Amino acid sequence: MISLEENDQGIVIAVKAQPAARRNAITGVHDGALKVAVCQAPEKGKATAAILELLAKSLGLKKRQLELLSGQTSPHKKILITGIGAAELTEKIAKLFEDLVSP
Repeated sequence: MISLEENDQGIVIAVKAQPAARRNAITGVHDGALKVAVCQAPEKGKATAAILELLAKSLGLKKRQLELLSGQTSPHKKILITGIGAAELTEKIAKLFEDLVSP
């Protein structure tokens, strides 16, 4: 299960980054964090920017709704998502996993 933390600003989600991957994809869950693979190398924030862009696109959100809170140089990141409730975000994430396993 993915860990979601609600606060005054929005919802914080944990992300496990896999930079320099073969393709951009949300690949599963790792220790309560959403596992996200991106092609970008982990240099000068390129991988982090690619992760934010992929999450926004995959979840049907605007890029401005996502903000990195911690983990700029770490594979373990905390991302703030605004403008959406926890229930709706949970549904969107569940839909992603349905799409991952359906033929």
